[in-house]
Amino acid sequence: MLMKLILTRHGETEENIAGILQGHMPGKLTINGEEQTKKLAQRLTAYEVDIIYSSDLDRATKTTKEIIKANPNPVVYFTKELRERYLGVYQGRHSDEVDWNNQPSDIETLQQMQNRIKNFLQKIYNKHKNKTILFVTHGAIGRSLITVILGKPADIIFEMEKIKNTAIYLFDIKDNLSGKVIINNCDKHLL
Repeated sequence: MLMKLILTRHGETEENIAGILQGHMPGKLTINGEEQTKKLAQRLTAYEVDIIYSSDLDRATKTTKEIIKANPNPVVYFTKELRERYLGVYQGRHSDEVDWNNQPSDIETLQQMQNRIKNFLQKIYNKHKNKTILFVTHGAIGRSLITVILGKPADIIFEMEKIKNTAIYLFDIKDNLSGKVIINNCDKHLL
């Protein structure tokens, strides 16, 4: 059985523009980010989404709320399991100010993040086979999800292509959580 999974990242935030590491911070959509979410919402009307799972962080919930204005039929769940990677003391700091080679112990490791998203994907697959599911999430956790689907190790997460704000991926997911990429990081709705 196949589950169709659409993955998207929240709209652009002020912190994205400033190079601030957000982690579990709420984040504030820019005016451009708000426009991106409206265009994303319109694009998603082309898909018959059954269920939306969204990160419960503000930048993702605002994106999701815009999506459901144009797509009112899906059931929507806000969940901590789709939150961005937890960055501990690095949250709120500029990306140039942190030492990724000597990370503090309060940061979620790449393996922990991959395990979190793999367990969540397994739970969703078991619950919603033969459905079309939308995940509204964040950059690092989104790339981590892609490594799970492609069967790649956690240590290459940041070698994966960066997910553009409101870009979509579409996957056909099989029983073993492996998947076929149908659409890859597409943001043509923003043109």
